[in-house]
Amino acid sequence: MAELEISLLSNFADIPAREWDALACPEGASGRPLDPFTTHRFLMALESSGSIGVRSGWQARPMILREAGKTIAAMPLFVKTNSQGEYIFDHNWANAFERAGGKYYPKLQVAVPFTPASGRRFLTLPGQEEIGAKGLIAGAIQTAEQNGLSSLHITFCTEDEARLGAEMGLMHRITQQFHWINQGYATFDDFLARLSSRKRKAIRKERDTANAAGLTIQTLTGDALLPAHWDAFWQFYQDTGARKWGTPYLTRAAFTEFHSHMRDDTLLVMAFAGDRPVAGALNFIGRDTLFGRYWGCVEDHPCLHFELCYYRAIDWAIAHGLKRVEAGAQGDHKLARGYLPTPIHSLHWIANDGFARAVADYLDAERNAMAEDIEVMTAYGPFRLSADSG
Repeated sequence: MAELEISLLSNFADIPAREWDALACPEGASGRPLDPFTTHRFLMALESSGSIGVRSGWQARPMILREAGKTIAAMPLFVKTNSQGEYIFDHNWANAFERAGGKYYPKLQVAVPFTPASGRRFLTLPGQEEIGAKGLIAGAIQTAEQNGLSSLHITFCTEDEARLGAEMGLMHRITQQFHWINQGYATFDDFLARLSSRKRKAIRKERDTANAAGLTIQTLTGDALLPAHWDAFWQFYQDTGARKWGTPYLTRAAFTEFHSHMRDDTLLVMAFAGDRPVAGALNFIGRDTLFGRYWGCVEDHPCLHFELCYYRAIDWAIAHGLKRVEAGAQGDHKLARGYLPTPIHSLHWIANDGFARAVADYLDAERNAMAEDIEVMTAYGPFRLSADSG
């Protein structure tokens, strides 16, 4: 560890894209990266568009780990002055700590802003995974201690990263999302055949209802995406953001950045009434996963949300051989549509010993409850039992 040099950058522009992506997505050198969200182009889209920064409470401080002058590891580290845009909620922790006279903010957060998608948080050169992860964790804790910060949170990390962090003394939290898993389906009907008769009929009815509205639905990616599509989606996004969060997280400029630098990483599913766009769902494309991110509309049509966000995503994943669709945060209603509960991992370190013990006790109980919840929901999922000839 003494040979390792740790540094904090002021922003993502301080490191060249090639140097960052050699750590974030080495598998992408010969194709699509596993995770589009830790790529330099995605993080720079947030940064250059003003979506992250002091205004949003996400101050970028990327951590870089070098050995003998060579960059071997990095992580997307932020100083947070709120708990917005994280999706693994610690608002109750903050309230409890501050009621007791503590100061919860600022805190350190290792995450992709506004993005509830699991992926690697300790970004390393191949072969440097363990030493890189341990160095980054130690460096982040040291940074928090030296600056008198309350806590460190590493959210939506991988299960392997969670295991390593727990071995180093960090607290392991498990929450859950709903993911669709491709069981080698050749068509959407193959997927439906795995469901119970009642669920199969319900999905067909929803799809028929959505497609009976007389709308034209287009699936757009790459050069098929035009600036006008992003203009329309910005209106959809503002409507949803205003209703859910009060203030949308992303600026309009972020969508321009996505168009300029991430057209091949994005999939827009849009519904048109004639030539007029009325609804849309934005997805990001990984090597084996389609990540559903935002939905919005300017007209309400029955079941259109399910069609654009869930069923068209499944259609596209099957057609392109993807292994899964992650439909974003929350939503028990996804279970009936073939999306199963999946454990989500995060790691936490708290400076105050007494508060850390209280949180650890809470997390022990939460993990047990979450495991039971996932087991029950999976058992009551939409897939048919062997006795159901459906």
